[in-house]
Amino acid sequence: MTHHSRPLLGIALILVSGACFALLDTAAKHVVATVPVLMALAVRYVLQAIFSSSLLMAAKQHAPLRTNRLGLQLLRSVLLLGSSVAALFSLKHMPLAEFVAIIMLTPLMVSVIAVVVMKEKLDGAGWLLLALSFAGTLLIVRPGGAASGWGAVFALICVSQSVAYQLLSGVLGRSDNPTSTHLITMWSAAVLFTLTLPWSWSPIEHPAIWAWLAFMGLMGAMGHWFLAHAFRHAPASTLAPFNYANLLWATLLGWSVFGQFPDAISATGMALIAACGLMNTRRHMRREHPL
Repeated sequence: MTHHSRPLLGIALILVSGACFALLDTAAKHVVATVPVLMALAVRYVLQAIFSSSLLMAAKQHAPLRTNRLGLQLLRSVLLLGSSVAALFSLKHMPLAEFVAIIMLTPLMVSVIAVVVMKEKLDGAGWLLLALSFAGTLLIVRPGGAASGWGAVFALICVSQSVAYQLLSGVLGRSDNPTSTHLITMWSAAVLFTLTLPWSWSPIEHPAIWAWLAFMGLMGAMGHWFLAHAFRHAPASTLAPFNYANLLWATLLGWSVFGQFPDAISATGMALIAACGLMNTRRHMRREHPL
């Protein structure tokens, strides 16, 4: 079977990956209601690193923990720490669906950084999509809405960290093995968050919370696993639009688990962000594969 020869399987895998990440966010929102954020992240990343390593060993995909750019690898791990902390603080204060909608700004913000820092060109249509996405964000985080306040602030911090994380991933992808990079990041995060346990540890009274914490680690590992395999069966241009299915997963889980459903104004903002993201993806596809 040749590379990129089964696009339907790739699409199915990225949809499952998105469901895993939505379940991870759902579990995280439930956990941080009673568990300190840093403690929750320490347990999650230790378990996620173990699960990820086990999955790779079971598939006989061995990769040495070796890098040609140690400084950039450590910086990538720090950015993951920052985005993870911001994400959990955001989930603690805002509904799941609105949080995921704001995180969907990340690909568009990468385009902005490419223009400002890397001097890439962006035409009028590109700037219009960015402006409309920003307008959609304002509808979600408007004063008096369910996503206003600190939850929105932390979500935007998470976006900024995620943008830097993605850009750095692209740089490292040119020099280091992707599997090695993934394992280095997971184990670095596990070690760094574990170092905070003397200050963040809090006794857990209900055993079910431990199950939720283990579920977070498992969903994180499986989400990345399915995502990696999706790209083996279909090109990024085919898979990118299906990332926006995460909004559907988050809306369904937010409603079924927490009884939270976006109001009409927030739903309009979410739809605007998703539409702009899809149009931006289509523009990139046309640029890469012109008729």
